[in-house]
Amino acid sequence: MRILGMILAGGIGKRLWPLTKDRAKPAVPFGGQYRIIDFVLNNFINSNIFRLKVLTQFKSDSLIRHIGLGYRMSRSLDQYCDVVPAQMRTGERWYEGTADAIYQNLNTIIDISPDIVAVFGGDHIYKMDIQQMLDFHISKDADLTISAIPRKLEEASSFGVIQTNRDDNIVGFQEKPKNPTPIPSRIDMAYISMGNYLFNKEILVRMLRDDEANKDSSHDFGNDIIPMMVKEGHRVFAYDFTKNEIPNMTEQERGYWRDVGTIDAYYSANMDLRSVSPVFNLYNAKWPIRTAHSDEPPAKFVFADYGERCGIALDSLVSHGCIISGALVQDSIVSPGVFIHSYSEIKKSIIMQGVQIGRNCRIQNAIIDKAVKIPPETIIGFDKTKDKKKFTVSPEGIVVIPKNYRF
Repeated sequence: MRILGMILAGGIGKRLWPLTKDRAKPAVPFGGQYRIIDFVLNNFINSNIFRLKVLTQFKSDSLIRHIGLGYRMSRSLDQYCDVVPAQMRTGERWYEGTADAIYQNLNTIIDISPDIVAVFGGDHIYKMDIQQMLDFHISKDADLTISAIPRKLEEASSFGVIQTNRDDNIVGFQEKPKNPTPIPSRIDMAYISMGNYLFNKEILVRMLRDDEANKDSSHDFGNDIIPMMVKEGHRVFAYDFTKNEIPNMTEQERGYWRDVGTIDAYYSANMDLRSVSPVFNLYNAKWPIRTAHSDEPPAKFVFADYGERCGIALDSLVSHGCIISGALVQDSIVSPGVFIHSYSEIKKSIIMQGVQIGRNCRIQNAIIDKAVKIPPETIIGFDKTKDKKKFTVSPEGIVVIPKNYRF
C-alpha cells in the first residue's frame, strides 16, 4: 500500500513567543540537540514510511536547513523528505487553514497518487508507530481515521473533542467545548484530537475541493472537513493512541503526547527528559530520534578540585560541544556549544546553542535562546518583578531571554 506523509509545519506559534520570533514553531530547539519537527519525522521513518512532504510557510529558513541536513534519503528507492514552501498555487494568498494547506498542494497528491494520505501536525512531542494506526484504518474500512487520546473532562475542554459511539465510530466533533462529551465506555474521560489524520486519497481530494468551493468555510480539518464527513455519513473512526506500542516502550510512556504550544508546556516537556526515569525516553535504541548534527567535540567538565570550582552536571542533559568550566548545572537541558564559566549555578533551565554564561551567575527557571552572552554576576529567575522589566515571563514564572539578546 502506497502511503504519503504530509506534515503541517507552517505554524506561527504566537504563544511560544519569543522562541518563535525568528523561527517557525516546528523549528524551535527541543531536548538540547533536537528540533520539535524531529519527533514526527522519526515517527514516520521508524514506521517505515519514507515518502514525506513537509509543508512550510512562516519563517521557514532554519527549518528548511535543518531538514536538508538531517533527512537525506534515497530517491532511487523512492524515499524522500521534501520541504514544500507555500507557493500560492491557487491564488495570491497564504494557507488559510490546515485543510487549505493540503488543498494548495493537491498537485503533489495527484502526481504521487498514494492510496492513503497521512496528514500530521509538525509541532507535538510523542512516539507513535503509524503502521498500527494504519492497520486500524484498514480493518475498519475507514475513509478517515483520527488519532485520539483520552483526557479527563476538565482537561479536554482546551482541545478539539471527538464524539464517538462504542465502536469508535466518530459521530461528532467539538472545538474546545465547555462541556465535553465523554467516551461512552469511560464517562470521566473524553477523546481529544491529536491532529493526525489518515485519509483515503480519493475521499480527501473530493472533500478538499468541496471545501474550497464553500465560501463560508474556514478551511480547517477540525472545524470543517471532519464535521462535513460525519454529516455526509462517511466512515470516520477514532484511533485510541493509548493502544499504540513501540519497541522497548515502558508503561509510563504509554499515551505520552505533549502539545508544546505555550512556554510553560514547552518548558515542562523539556523537563520530562532529564529525570532519572524519564516519562519520555530518548535512550531507546529501538526507536531512535534522528536529527541534524554539527561537527563538535564531546562535552567537557573541568575543574576537578572538588571544591567550589568544580564542573558538574546533575540530573541534566548536556549536549556535545559544551564546556562546563567549574560551574554547577542541575535539573537542566544544555544545548550544543554552550560555555558556562566558573562559580556559576544553573538550575531548572533550558540553555540553547552557543550561549555563553560568565562567572558567578545564578540562573534558575529560565529559557535562554541561542547565541546569548550573559555577563558575569548576572542573576535571573529569582525576582519576577525585576525579570519582567526586561524579559518575557510565563504565567508559571519561566523567564525567557530571546535569541541574540545583548545585555
